[in-house]
Amino acid sequence: MNGISQNIRRIHEEIASAASACGRNAGDIALVAVSKNFSRDHILEAISAGQYHFGENRIQEAEFKIPSLRSVPNLTWHMIGHLQSNKAHRAAELFDVIHSVDSIKLAGKLSQAALVLGKTLTVLIQVDLGHEATKFGAEQNLVADMVAAISNLQGLRLSGLMTLPPFFEDPELARPYFRALRELLQSLEQKHPGCLGRGELSMGMSLDFPVAIEEGATIVRLGTAIFGERTHINM
Repeated sequence: MNGISQNIRRIHEEIASAASACGRNAGDIALVAVSKNFSRDHILEAISAGQYHFGENRIQEAEFKIPSLRSVPNLTWHMIGHLQSNKAHRAAELFDVIHSVDSIKLAGKLSQAALVLGKTLTVLIQVDLGHEATKFGAEQNLVADMVAAISNLQGLRLSGLMTLPPFFEDPELARPYFRALRELLQSLEQKHPGCLGRGELSMGMSLDFPVAIEEGATIVRLGTAIFGERTHINM
């Protein structure tokens, strides 16, 4: 696992290079380490390298990891996988940021849970731009209504948009999807300034994050590039 620290240093260099190439500040781009199918020891190795943002895809797996690391200060946990509304309360307990809000119903459940827990939950709207049967997200033409609805829900802080483009070996093929998400955010903000809070764009993974940064990503979600190929998890 010694390679994890080296990988994180290399990725930060790549983030800085991509940001510089398009006139951006690398400090404005957050790196989320996607720890799905990786053990607590892998996460601790990443923490030792200065990584404090971690992403999980499944509630069941997060239930083992997150409580065991509560004593580590300054960690931020991101739910980046599809979330069913019947698991909203548990997600609100475990996570600080939910990237995958894809319906007003789910947002309402998260709001109720956040109020019960006495916390403010940061949320992003997941937008379906690729229209793949295996992926989720709100239709683009429904996002404005979702923004309006979520802005009236207590306990939630709407902070931006997220997308998962189709998988491509050539990262350039993902560029139109990243650009479309940025343009959607800009359109919404132009009509209603401040409606998306910090204006986060959660997009870009291990193969394509430099392209996502060029198109405006403020959060990139990397797993394989940090931890290596996924194997059977050993908690």
